[in-house]
Amino acid sequence: MDDRSTTHFGFEEVAEGEKAQRVADVFDSVAQRYDLMNDVMSGGLHRLWKAFAIAKSGVRENFRVLDVAGGTGDLALAFAKKLRGSGEVWLTDINNAMLTRGRDRLYDRGALVRVTQCDAESLPYPDDYFDCVTVAFGLRNMTHKGLALGEMRRVLRPGGRLLVLEFSQVWKPLAPAYDFYSFKVIPRLGQLITRDEASYRYLAESIRVHPDQEGLKGLMEQAGLERVEYFNLALGVVALHRGFKF
Repeated sequence: MDDRSTTHFGFEEVAEGEKAQRVADVFDSVAQRYDLMNDVMSGGLHRLWKAFAIAKSGVRENFRVLDVAGGTGDLALAFAKKLRGSGEVWLTDINNAMLTRGRDRLYDRGALVRVTQCDAESLPYPDDYFDCVTVAFGLRNMTHKGLALGEMRRVLRPGGRLLVLEFSQVWKPLAPAYDFYSFKVIPRLGQLITRDEASYRYLAESIRVHPDQEGLKGLMEQAGLERVEYFNLALGVVALHRGFKF
């Protein structure tokens, strides 16, 4: 790979090799208050968005489920409850601080979840293994999104499904108010709650350079997923994409 290749880190153009470390620095900084900030920023709506993803996953007892870039474990915990001790739930994240917080939280609640620190662009699992793979609010932080989506497809069994829950393009009439909230309010909340305004400015910027609904659908299709569809939530602030491997 060309060492001079660049990618987005928010609105900045940075060397591809630099992005992963800068994203790691963001999550190292905010890990301890990550869940609190999610509740404050979204007014608790992130819980409803994740519940919708769980409902659309089709996961049932004895399924094998992989949550990629799962951070503090919201989806993994919900899947563990749904499986009731059957099947397998795996939680992964590239960031040790986030994964450690998620692991401790899950174990404190008695959830039967396996935990792996790994890069989504090189998943350490065999082909055709999982019935369902999810990634919630993590794809936009990955350097090579197409490669990561291809890896998620690879580890899905035929008939399995990938769900991507991510910030997307908001309904246009709402865009000015959403921009004000994203660039003026969220960074200030980040400063108050986590003492880190810059990381939450990156959050707002990273959403703007992430593919919109149709763009992400195209990326998933290019990765080999089929019957790709999406569901807009909160007027497009967030979208859930679902695709299948056949």
